[in-house]
Amino acid sequence: MVETGKSYIKPGIAQEAEQIRKAVADPAEFRPVYNTYFKEIFRFIYKRVGDKELTADLTQQVFLNALQHLGKYQFKGAPFVSWLYRIASNLCMDFFRKSKRVRHVVIEEASLESLVDELTSDQTMEEWHQRLPVILEKLSESELQLIELRFFEAKPFKEVAVILDITETNAKVRTYRVLDKMKKLFLER
Repeated sequence: MVETGKSYIKPGIAQEAEQIRKAVADPAEFRPVYNTYFKEIFRFIYKRVGDKELTADLTQQVFLNALQHLGKYQFKGAPFVSWLYRIASNLCMDFFRKSKRVRHVVIEEASLESLVDELTSDQTMEEWHQRLPVILEKLSESELQLIELRFFEAKPFKEVAVILDITETNAKVRTYRVLDKMKKLFLER
């Protein structure tokens, strides 16, 4: 572990921090960061927009924005990729606001099971499978974003907090409020 003031950083994160410091000084040093996270960010965006060309454009914009603002990056206890997710998430939201296109939500079976386990044990997976798309449509953009990050992307609360620029406690509280809302929407039928 590496000590930074009062906190400790895992060795992998310390190496990543060193790579970021190098990239701030020399933008050519950003290539390893780009190569490491390109596919992950591409997949994140593709799950939201559902169009490969648009996803490629938005992914490039994420890394361009990150490179342009790299000097403003501050370590907050989560991997650097969390900051990239925040940029990607904001770009996607801006895109949907401006274009008024339909937003996609891709739900993998394992993610669905995790979400259903959190929501209830009274209803069957099949019931949730049928009703979940309608319930997700009734959530606000910020509520949907919480559910996607926590359950569909399987991010820990600490990373969700960094991505959304909120506290970890706030991420937990908001997530459980959304889950309660989803339970109520399910019972409305």
